[in-house]
Amino acid sequence: MKQVSINPITRLEGHGSIQIFLNDEGEVENAYLQVPELRGFEKFCLGRRAETMPVLTTRICGVCPVAHHFAATKALDAAFHVEPPSAAKKLRELMYVGYYIYDHTLHFYYLGGPDFVVGPDAPPEKRNIIGVIEKAGLEIGKEVIKHRAYGQQITAILGGKATHPTCGLPGGISKALSEENRAEIERMARSCVEFAKLSLKLFHNIVLGNSKYVDLIKSDAYTMKTYYMGLVDGNNKVNFYDGKVRVVDPNGREFLKFAPKDFFEHVAEHVEAWSYAKFPFLKKIGWKGFVAGADSGIYRVGPLGRLNASDGMATPLAQEEYKRMYDTLGGKPVHSTLAFHWARLIELLYASERAVELATDPEITSKDIRRPVGEPGEGIGIVEAARGTLIHRYVLDEDALMKDVNLVVATTNNCPAINMSVRDAAKGLIHGDKVDNAVLNMVEMAFRAYDPCFACATHLAVGQMPLTLNIYDSNGKLIKTVSR
Repeated sequence: MKQVSINPITRLEGHGSIQIFLNDEGEVENAYLQVPELRGFEKFCLGRRAETMPVLTTRICGVCPVAHHFAATKALDAAFHVEPPSAAKKLRELMYVGYYIYDHTLHFYYLGGPDFVVGPDAPPEKRNIIGVIEKAGLEIGKEVIKHRAYGQQITAILGGKATHPTCGLPGGISKALSEENRAEIERMARSCVEFAKLSLKLFHNIVLGNSKYVDLIKSDAYTMKTYYMGLVDGNNKVNFYDGKVRVVDPNGREFLKFAPKDFFEHVAEHVEAWSYAKFPFLKKIGWKGFVAGADSGIYRVGPLGRLNASDGMATPLAQEEYKRMYDTLGGKPVHSTLAFHWARLIELLYASERAVELATDPEITSKDIRRPVGEPGEGIGIVEAARGTLIHRYVLDEDALMKDVNLVVATTNNCPAINMSVRDAAKGLIHGDKVDNAVLNMVEMAFRAYDPCFACATHLAVGQMPLTLNIYDSNGKLIKTVSR
């Protein structure tokens, strides 16, 4: 048995490695995505004052702190039995779509997009934002930098900081929006709509205009039939900030639809010895291992998961592109892992359109932005992080101190599917012991499509952290393994 390692894997948030095992014929027997890092957020939150959680949990990740901020804030809304005013909800959502604008821009142009814009077999030093600018043009690069900054400026105006916001409070938000700042946000949001349209045009020309790329998107190596999960509004349209959790089966039929407070009635978490990430599954079906299909409880979240779980987008331009994607890729649901990239750009357009809607809402400058809280208890807050459904569950004691904390982050929800996608890509791409840099990068493309954040996904610290030390001789032969 031959082992091929990709360590570390690249262009993601956090750390990980891929271990690929080949048989004597050079065919892939199995492949594993290992998450070696461990962070103890769920443990060191215990005993903290409840109102500190929206600020504390932003430190889980510097890429999606806004998502953790509002998942925490919504969990406290529920735990303190308080419904925020309408204006506060709109301000939260406006800040939230600003986060989506900068986050989706980051992933497409810096992390995932280079595989398509530059090419999966391009030299590693070209598969980055510099290579994208060389291929797409300097003007594109300027627009990327400007509009990613616009998204961060929107979050800074509303949240106090671009990266670690401080505005979320149980029952509302800390600061009203001035007319001057509202006008500035509207200006930036309208520009972001044009940027999202430009990004989709680039995708259409470079990716969809290349038959090899389209064949790759549709190939068996990147196709996996699963359930899909996402938040939807009252019309079953995609909503990033609020709504009910909807799950559809591999045929696109509604399987579950429930309020955030009922999440753990429908989802449980499985543990494997070789990873610090947990593996969620649908309780109604059960854990059947790393297998796809209607008989497996594995589901997917994130851009493609949200679009598959919904009946459409709630803004007109995004809805047109939504229809185009499904018409091009053979109808709903789309099971191609690489279609996450197209779905992500559709969401970029939706976030920009929604930002304009909210910035021009007459209520957005209201001063009625907070309600008094009630007695402490238990609460679950759910938002759609850029990477998928994010759940914070808090139990408070009578002094409003944190008694129990459970965080199920987007990448955790996707962990089973990510492992399966890496395995299936390796099996579909590696044959006859032929392994080179380009092929290994195409294996990495299977996880990169999810935009995973393994720093977010590994929180639980129980007991002593294991340690395994491998000792090799001068010829690279393993001679001893020491474990703690």
